Amino acid sequence: MRYAARKAAAALQSPPTLSSTSSAPLLQRSQSLCASAPEKGLARISQEIVSLPISCVRGHHFHNARKLLDETPKRSASAWTAFIAGCARSGRHMDGLSAFTEMRAKGGAEPNAFVLAAVLRCCAGLRDMESGKCIHGWMLRNGAHLDVVLCNAVLDMYAKCGDYECTKRAFKAMTKIDAVSWNIVISACMQNGDILGSMQLFDVSPLRDTSSWNTVISGLMRNGCAAKALDCLYRMARARVVFNHYTYSTALALAGMLSLQDLGRQLHGRVLTAAVDTDAFVRSSLMDMYCKCGSMETAVLIFDSWSQLTGDMNFAWSAMVAGYVQNGREEEAFEFFRSMLREGVAAHQFTLTSAIAACANAGMVEQGRQVHGCIEKLGHSFDAPLASAIIDMYAKCGNLGDACRIFDRACAKNVALWTSMLCSYASHGKGRMAIELFNRMTAEKITPNEITLVGVLSACSHGRLVNEGDHFFKLMQDEYGIVPSIEHYNCMVDLYGRAGMLYKAHNFIKENNIKHEAIVWKTLLSACRLHKHMEYAKLASENLIQLEECDAGSYVMLSNVYATHSKWLDTSKLRSSMRERRVWKQPGRSWIHLKNIMHTFVAGDTAHPRSAEIYAYLEKLMERLKDLGYTSRTDLVAHDVEEEQRETALKFHSEKLAIAFGIISTPSGTPLRIFKNLRVCVDCHEAIKYVSQATDREIVVRDLYRFHHFKDAKCSCEDFW
Repeated sequence: MRYAARKAAAALQSPPTLSSTSSAPLLQRSQSLCASAPEKGLARISQEIVSLPISCVRGHHFHNARKLLDETPKRSASAWTAFIAGCARSGRHMDGLSAFTEMRAKGGAEPNAFVLAAVLRCCAGLRDMESGKCIHGWMLRNGAHLDVVLCNAVLDMYAKCGDYECTKRAFKAMTKIDAVSWNIVISACMQNGDILGSMQLFDVSPLRDTSSWNTVISGLMRNGCAAKALDCLYRMARARVVFNHYTYSTALALAGMLSLQDLGRQLHGRVLTAAVDTDAFVRSSLMDMYCKCGSMETAVLIFDSWSQLTGDMNFAWSAMVAGYVQNGREEEAFEFFRSMLREGVAAHQFTLTSAIAACANAGMVEQGRQVHGCIEKLGHSFDAPLASAIIDMYAKCGNLGDACRIFDRACAKNVALWTSMLCSYASHGKGRMAIELFNRMTAEKITPNEITLVGVLSACSHGRLVNEGDHFFKLMQDEYGIVPSIEHYNCMVDLYGRAGMLYKAHNFIKENNIKHEAIVWKTLLSACRLHKHMEYAKLASENLIQLEECDAGSYVMLSNVYATHSKWLDTSKLRSSMRERRVWKQPGRSWIHLKNIMHTFVAGDTAHPRSAEIYAYLEKLMERLKDLGYTSRTDLVAHDVEEEQRETALKFHSEKLAIAFGIISTPSGTPLRIFKNLRVCVDCHEAIKYVSQATDREIVVRDLYRFHHFKDAKCSCEDFW
């Protein structure tokens, strides 16, 4: 790009006069000339043209157009204008910039306003500000007539190249300003994150059209100011500004972002009234809005109506797959993806990434392998987002080795890819390996981001690496200038809490003024359960109930602490309080995938067709575990009942049922992968260690927070989770 800039600069050293008009009419015969060039001969056809037809460039006949230009004996300004403008409009920006350089180098034709506007669009498309500045400087030195269209092209070039200051200076230098000028500079402010400056410009603009409102609303959304964007949308409606297709698409995206289904329905009504529901962008925005608001059935109705219309259905399929994933309906997402392939719809990378995410969330490793194979077969390049998704999928399915292989194969590793692999190590309890990967990453001059540091701190937490965690928390601020977010603070509370340093965890909460964040008190309460500390448990629970009185998890953790200390009266009062406040515990659920089928279990479940076999085997298995030294953790049962009843209550937890089913359904020695929607309980964790020894199997359990790899009566978490 710098080479192109130097060539452009050299070509602009001579000071010829500039024409501000163009005589580049489109020839009616352009398409036939381009199409018949090979048959008639370029030399003869080139004699027939007086200017290069722009439609050749835009109509996928670029090479013929280039040959026609080369064969023209005397290339006029019209020919150059048509060719360069065609390149700009068709996205062939480098070809347009090269043609402009050639035009200046060969002489004979001087650039007019149309050529300059077109080549500035090419610079904007390439984000090549060096060349753009050279062209702008040439225009100023040679006294070019800077009409509003040409000035807007200069503004647009600076804005798209990300130079906010140059955009403002060019805007202030303009003698005539139209609505397009205002929109470009307002958008540039938004891109620079200057929300206040952008809104001030918008408010003083005398030329606020529909595009102006659209620019402000979409810019506020991109900058995370959804509430302000909503207020702006209401102002636009009150001002009776006409909504266009882009307005509806943006407004529907805003309704989806804020999960405002009532607003979405109102917009849907306006879409139908305005008869723009056949527009592909509006239809896709409607589907996306209903998906994000959790109304998948309505989204399906729009999808079905779309299928009755002509047009590209690819985005519709992609939106539905992504929508099911967003709503936690991964199996349906994957089935929709398979239906899409059966219909012969091309799977683009966005769709494939959504399908991979569905497999990752549900732990469907075999289906994930199928999608991976599909990607290989379709010849998609393993760019960073797709490679990151595949790494995440294998890691979340318990196949850390496959995740590592994909990471090693990836050619261009950006920060997202490194972070994905690092977080995979962290979730599998490989703290030292995560730190080693972080050091490799920084050695290769990849700057870590906020998420990278969350992964590193999480790895230190799960590995009891307190000194290392302190080092990275300081490093992220001093070395990388990252301001800690609540995720980073919570990792530090978890780090101290898991290590038994409850006093330090509590002091950290006070010192960093994060007492208003419920998540840190949940983390501290969890550590109190682990270390059986009543004083801090009460303190954490009191703060939690003030902040989130309807959160069931907090009550359950405190109830378990009371039960461990046999405080049955406190346990009873706590559960009564839950009933009064209508707080219900989320039921524990575990599942296992066998032969592409998900088998789901809840505690005491008898719904499975093989439940009689499962329970019979589990009874025998538990007796065998006792012979090996296993003892039920009956102190965890939150009811003052007989020992035998407590033991029975623990025996048929969902993860035990899933493991028993896996054992009776697979050959001896086959590794088992179990998934659970909550944290694995202490008794089940202890029992599974003995199961791995008794059955000589590797058992991988993914709970709400991390992976547990059980083998030979040991767990990768070292009983620290």
